Amino acid sequence: MAFTGKEKHAISLTDAGKITGNFRKKATSGGAVVGHFFGAETVKKILAQEGCVGIRIYYAAKDDGSPTLVMVGADADENDLVNGEIAEWPLPCPPFCGVSNSLNS
Repeated sequence: MAFTGKEKHAISLTDAGKITGNFRKKATSGGAVVGHFFGAETVKKILAQEGCVGIRIYYAAKDDGSPTLVMVGADADENDLVNGEIAEWPLPCPPFCGVSNSLNS
């Protein structure tokens, strides 16, 4: 399968709330990270790379064991664009969650 950049990923708020709730129920501590935020400028830099048709996000852990994500562009051949922009250091939720909603609470 090749990536096209037009893959469908839409989900309803109801369904998204259900599956994020499933994760939160299994989280082991009250302060467990339930999400991460990447700024638009970083996302745009990754998407602007030549040949980039989308973004791959890797699960990762910092040296202290706390969860994080690594974001990299991907081309139509499903390859990571490792010689371009790679992002880490997303802002975790909590504490950067905003107003409570069905995705984060």
